[in-house]
Amino acid sequence: MVTKTTLNVALKNQSNSNTIFAYITGLALDNGNQRVILRSDGKTPYYPSSPAKVGSPLEVDCGIPLGPPGSTAVVTIPRIAGGRIWFCMDDKLTFLLNPGPGLIEPSVSNPSDPNYNKNWGFCEFTFNDAQLFANISYVDFVSIPISMTLTNDAGASQSVAGMPANGLQTVCDNLVAQNQRDNAGWNQLIVNTAAGKPLRALSPNTGHVMNQNLFAGYYDSYVNACWDKYTSTPLKIDTQAEWGVVTGTVKNGLLIFPGLGTFAKPSTTDIFSCSTGPFGGYPNNAAAMGAIGARLAAALNRSTLLSSDTQPTSDFSAYYATTPTNYYSRIVHAANIDGRGYAFPYDDVGAGGGDGGDQAGTVFDGAPKLFTVAVGGR
Repeated sequence: MVTKTTLNVALKNQSNSNTIFAYITGLALDNGNQRVILRSDGKTPYYPSSPAKVGSPLEVDCGIPLGPPGSTAVVTIPRIAGGRIWFCMDDKLTFLLNPGPGLIEPSVSNPSDPNYNKNWGFCEFTFNDAQLFANISYVDFVSIPISMTLTNDAGASQSVAGMPANGLQTVCDNLVAQNQRDNAGWNQLIVNTAAGKPLRALSPNTGHVMNQNLFAGYYDSYVNACWDKYTSTPLKIDTQAEWGVVTGTVKNGLLIFPGLGTFAKPSTTDIFSCSTGPFGGYPNNAAAMGAIGARLAAALNRSTLLSSDTQPTSDFSAYYATTPTNYYSRIVHAANIDGRGYAFPYDDVGAGGGDGGDQAGTVFDGAPKLFTVAVGGR
């Protein structure tokens, strides 16, 4: 089955704001993977040309107005890879272009970004010839509550509830409470408005980008204990792919998977980013090592690597149950109505059919009819 070449997306204003603008960005799969942004009419694709200068403005208005609370704007998108649906409350977002063209997206880690003090967020999707796949992303930060419902041609639907209207406040309160318990710096992830109210909560990785000293050495004792254990105990990782279950042990400070590759001890930065140090590029057996690395990174973020020598574990109750752990991820999941949402880069890793279920909060279907994305919580 091949999907239709376009898809209707319903953008719902469930907030108390009369002014919300949406933006849809990505790569146009049916037009040479060109950068595409939907125009403000919600129907016309805009393919930016390469500007002469860095930081040039968009040539057209791409802010899609949602209307007052309770209203819905229905837009139509082409097939898009790496797509994002952005929402900004009480203001418009500023997107800029670099030669290429390259799109300069809003940033929460750059205080000089023109959007830094605005209230915005996004969800992620890919709509290709096989399916629509979408998720709510908290990998970088938490801000505006977003929920999703996908209805297919047969009328069946699936949903991710997202956070309630007070979700950000709940996350911030719990970050403060966790910091009072361990003094690790969780409260430093909170970004407030000039009036002192929470604007967003950063992920540990984003927080570290802004403050290189934040969480320094946080995971060291845990990683040392894991490496000590797997010096004498084999670690079994189900790659959930063609390589099946692979076994590794530690020798001379390296976690070795014979015939595939090795992992040095990751730092806290490596664990929160899931993409640096031993989780960076793999010179050999990249696909297999990537599968192993994803499951190692997930186990470390959830702090299950020491308690279970078989990964991924199906014991959901073990997630975040041991200190140190990624308390941001635990707090974010707890704040979601259905407990689901991408809180770190490999939050989609699971045992498959285990008690943990779907952690990442995804919707996907090969025959999508209507994708509804609501902003504001309930």
